Amino acid sequence: MSSTPTPAASPRSGLAWHNGFAALGPAFFTELVPTPLPAPHWVGSSASAAEWLGVDREWLASDTALQVFTGNAMPADARPLASVYSGHQFGVWAGQLGDGRAILLGETDSGIEVQLKGAGRTPYSRMGDGRAVLRSSIREFLCSEAMHALDIPTTRALCITGSTAPVYREEAETAAVVTRLAPSFIRFGHFEHFAARGQEAELRQLADYVIDRYYPDCRTTAALGRNPYAALLQAVSERTAALLAQWQAIGFCHGVMNTDNMSILGLTIDYGPFQFLDGFVPGHVCNHSDTQGRYAFNRQPNVAYWNLFCLGQALMPLIGDTEIAQAALESYRSVFPAQFLQRMRDKLGLRQSGDGDAALVDALLQLLAGDGVDYPIFWRRLSHAVATGDYETVRDLFVNRPGWDGWLLTYQEQLAQSDQGLAADLMLKTNPKFVLRNHLGEQAIRAARSGDFSVFATLQTLLAHPFDEHADQDAHWSGFPPDWASTIEISCSS
Repeated sequence: MSSTPTPAASPRSGLAWHNGFAALGPAFFTELVPTPLPAPHWVGSSASAAEWLGVDREWLASDTALQVFTGNAMPADARPLASVYSGHQFGVWAGQLGDGRAILLGETDSGIEVQLKGAGRTPYSRMGDGRAVLRSSIREFLCSEAMHALDIPTTRALCITGSTAPVYREEAETAAVVTRLAPSFIRFGHFEHFAARGQEAELRQLADYVIDRYYPDCRTTAALGRNPYAALLQAVSERTAALLAQWQAIGFCHGVMNTDNMSILGLTIDYGPFQFLDGFVPGHVCNHSDTQGRYAFNRQPNVAYWNLFCLGQALMPLIGDTEIAQAALESYRSVFPAQFLQRMRDKLGLRQSGDGDAALVDALLQLLAGDGVDYPIFWRRLSHAVATGDYETVRDLFVNRPGWDGWLLTYQEQLAQSDQGLAADLMLKTNPKFVLRNHLGEQAIRAARSGDFSVFATLQTLLAHPFDEHADQDAHWSGFPPDWASTIEISCSS
């Protein structure tokens, strides 16, 4: 195979390529082509993501598409590039970073950027090989699409291709490429990069691009002294607050919330050492590399605010007024708790807000934490209990039975103010039966390594419809995790 991609044959993809980010100029990226992989093969694809992108499904199953999304061939109008950014990693300024293993093919006529993750070394790989392994690619693909099905803002995953080419992490693994989709992959770190270098012209150019493309209302707002850059900071703060409320309500741990892993659009981005909670342990650290516990589950909301503060510092040359910048940031402190409480009301089926809702939620979370109750199973059982009036299966989850009994009495009093049937319906549409637990992802990975992608496909199907019953799948896919699940270690190399 040649060392550079070949032009793709006349594509019937139905896609027209544009290069919006590339128009910013060479200060923002390096143009390069992916490094081909030998003997690529399909691992999986998302029909939902393909529909969103507007790609022809027949073409997506073709060998041409296989070569394009492995990086072995390029669409004629694509302009592949790797962007440069900087950032704080584990709270420490890391300096220049950039797309070390991601290459942006361009933007389609539907306004969606298409990026290959694992397509080879770039100038920003920092001694890395620019590759992704099958293990991490499966995790990212499944979680991206699972989060979308849960209605949590996220980048999407179009497909995974694999290769027998070896990639060395803790051990030798095989290579894979994930095709990721998003309206934009711009991160907080893009702004930090130009601010740290004193490149105010480029900083302004980037901010103007983001405002004009994604936050046009910031140009006309009467708030914050009519300062569009402060308005941008406030809009990003509010989107980030809403995202974190969803993470905390669903029990999602990101694992590596560095500023270069924070989306300017408030999307969940960069799925590495993530985890959905099994037992409710507020201080749970899912990233084996996070030895200080910086990104523990219960610290995520404050870390997000810290990251927004870094973004605010980067935007200060444009905002120009510290008080206005602080006011923009403060929106996070009001939006997050309000959004979180509303998410928890929905989980509890409380269709009308009440004065005691916050206390009810706090008391429940303390009960769950006290006994380390399985978080997804608790919520699903509670949803069914509200529908049937039988709470015994929920009570069985607790060691502290008196504590549960007392809480239940208060809950039922507040629930009585709503229609029980409507409450249960809301809960069953809010509390998923199927989430991507670590052990399920591990089973899909182990099977895929032996060439069996059936577990991956089954899990993908269930996660695409997380609120459906699929009664025949109860025991394995939605039951308690096995004992060995607690021994799984997920690190930044994952």
